Amino acid sequence: MYLVKTPWWLKKLYPQLIWGAKTGTRRIYLTFDDGPIPIVTPFVLNILKRYNAKATFFCIGDNVRKHPDIFMQVKNDGHAIGNHTFNHLKGWATDNQIYLENFLQADKILNTPLFRPPYGRIKRRQISLLKQARPDLQIVMWDVLSGDFDMSLKPEEALQNVLKNVQDGSIVLFHDSLKAFQRLEHALPLALEHWSNAGYTFAPLPYTSAP
Repeated sequence: MYLVKTPWWLKKLYPQLIWGAKTGTRRIYLTFDDGPIPIVTPFVLNILKRYNAKATFFCIGDNVRKHPDIFMQVKNDGHAIGNHTFNHLKGWATDNQIYLENFLQADKILNTPLFRPPYGRIKRRQISLLKQARPDLQIVMWDVLSGDFDMSLKPEEALQNVLKNVQDGSIVLFHDSLKAFQRLEHALPLALEHWSNAGYTFAPLPYTSAP
């Protein structure tokens, strides 16, 4: 079970995390988790370029180690980079010190103030430890979840998840992973076409309230 639209009460429980922004400029913040990997990440980059869209890629450190050329392509295209741990660890099921060390292992490669916990699951103590280790850290969650990782979901359902729930300032979560590719391949270009026609622009994180 997962929530497509993040409820207000969850945002209130964790106000120290970034969930979205009211910009007043018809701006959407596209984010992609779990890459970089062959085929899928280059596909995403090509679609983003077609719509002059910038995004944020929350990268797994070990995938960056395996595919440095694709990682450099993400950076060279002007997208923001976020840390997604080195081995995609689930915070709730991981010892705090091991979680911190895995984050720092990825940080050596990525060197970014942006972080998203895999599965969106992180303990309060882990939040504290990570921010002690990197005081400029911004922990970014999301406002709208595409559900593209859900292999039981039809591609059109992933598209409707984002089209029905995105608003100005939304942080939208997709995955540049093989598991998500069937749904991502359908939803991403159609969503960008729809939002572009509606006058939205697409910016990387960290965001500001100004254009």
